[in-house]
Formats: sequence, C-alpha cells, structure tokens
Amino acid sequence: MNIQELMSCYRRGERNFTGVNLTGENLNSIDLRGANLAYAILDGADLSRANLTGVNLEGAFLYGADLSYARLSHANLSHATLTKATLTGVYLVNANLTHAKISGAVLQGVNLRQADLTGVNLCGANLHNINLRSANLTDANLNWANLCGARLSGAIFIRTQMVGVKLSHAYLNGTNLRYADLEGVNLCEAKLSGADFSYANLTVANLNHAHMRLAILHNTRLHAANLAWADLSQADLTRADLSGSDLTNTNLQAALLNETNLNAADLSRANLEDTNLEDAYTWAATTDHAPLTPAPLSDASAASEGSPRPSASPSSDRYKSSRASKPRRRTLLSVI
Repeated sequence: MNIQELMSCYRRGERNFTGVNLTGENLNSIDLRGANLAYAILDGADLSRANLTGVNLEGAFLYGADLSYARLSHANLSHATLTKATLTGVYLVNANLTHAKISGAVLQGVNLRQADLTGVNLCGANLHNINLRSANLTDANLNWANLCGARLSGAIFIRTQMVGVKLSHAYLNGTNLRYADLEGVNLCEAKLSGADFSYANLTVANLNHAHMRLAILHNTRLHAANLAWADLSQADLTRADLSGSDLTNTNLQAALLNETNLNAADLSRANLEDTNLEDAYTWAATTDHAPLTPAPLSDASAASEGSPRPSASPSSDRYKSSRASKPRRRTLLSVI
C-alpha cells in the first residue's frame, strides 16, 4: 500500500492499517488521527508536522524517521523502535512509550508531560530543558543522561537507573525519588522543594545552592555530599547520614535533624535557627561561626558520648544494641 492508497482508505473511514509498509514515504503534515498503525514499517519516513493524535503505533518500526514537530498526544508507542529518529519539538503529552527504543534519538524541545516512559532506555540521551512533568519513569534507564534544566516536577522515578545523570538547574519540586541511586549526581542549583528523597543514595552528590525547602530526607545517604549554600529550611532529615558533608552557609532553619549523623560534617556559618538536633551525632563536626543556645553542638548525643554514629542501618541488631548501651540525650538548638 502506498501513501495515496492509504489516504484514500482513511478518507472512506478505514482506520486499521496494521503492519503497513511505508518505508521512506513522505508523510509530511499528514492527518491520521486515531489510525491503527501497529507494527507499521516507517523507517526513514518523513512524518514531520504530522497529526498523529491518539494513533496506535505499538511495535512500529520508526528507525531514523523524521517526526519533528509532530503531534502525538495520547498516542501508543509502546515497544516502538525510535532509534536515531528525529523527535525535535514533538508533542507527546500523555503518550504511552513503555519499553520503546529511543537510543540515539534527537529529543530537543520534546514535550513528554504525563507520558508513560516505563522501562525506556534513555542512557546517555540529551534531555536538556525537556518537559517531563508528572511523567512515569519507573524502571527507565537514565544513566549518564543530560537532564540539566529539565522540568521534572511530579515525575515518578521508582527503580529508575540514574548513575552519572546531570540534573543541575533541573525542576524537581515535589518529585518522588524514594530509594533512588543518585550517588555522585550533579544537582547544583536544582529546584527540589518538597521532594521526597527517603532512603535515597546521594553519597558525594553535588547539591550546592540547591533549593530543598520542606524536602523529605528520611534515612537518606548524604555522606560527603556538597550542600554548601543549599536551602534546607524546614526539611526533614531524620536519621539521614550527613557525615563528612559540606554544610557551610547552608540554611537549616527549623529543619528536623533527629538522630541525624553529622559526624565530621562542616557546619561553618550554617543557619541553625530553631533547628531540632535531638539525639544528633556530631562527633568532630565543625561549627565555626554558628553560635548556638542554649547548648553547643557538642552536647548533641553522639559527640557528647565521644564516638561516631554506628554505620549499621537503624533496623539492624548492631545499631539497636549500640544505641541501647548509651544514655539518650535530647537537645533542641537554636541560633542566638
């Protein structure tokens, strides 16, 4: 079937074109709204500025196809092959891209708001300034992807692979990043207000100047992380591991640091006004230029006991026994 035959059938009301072969065809600006193109062969086809709203492209072969500025909202692209396709400016709001193959595709200016990208491989992809608000990235591979300046507020990152991902200046307000592995990730100046990082791994991550007001960081690993000048006001860092981290000039006003590990952390010039450091561990912590009342940081639990916080998890027997063998001390600290 060629393009003229397909359009003739479409105008007569036919919508099922499963498995059609349109390799290299010129489909520029074509209107195929609601058509069924499942498993269609469209490699090298020109679909630029096409209206493919609600089209079924499940399993379609679009290798090297040009889809620039096409409209694909609510389209089904699950298991489709989009390898090396041009997707510049494509409108994919609410599209289904589960397990689609997108490696090497050009994704500049793509709108993927509320799209389902479950299991998609975007390893090394350039997603600079991309719109992924409320998108589902469960089990997706974002290793080494460039998401600088990307809009990711409300996106879902369950079991998402994010090794070496670049997130500086990204918008992640209110995002669920529980259990995420973000070791060494660059989140410099990222917008993270209200984000949930519970149990996430942010070891040696760069959070310099990050906006983290009201963020949830229960049991988060932040060992040796750079949090200088970050805004953590009213954040919940209960049981977080901030050992060896850089908290110089960090805003921790009214933050919760209950049982938080601050061993060897640098809190120089940090804002600790109304900060709750109940049972915090502060062995060898640096507090220059952070005057406190009614009690100095050295009165917080681990420092006053003269030993670092145990490295075992809070649920382990080792952790419980080490805590039980020491007298508990409660301290609420605030700046003069």
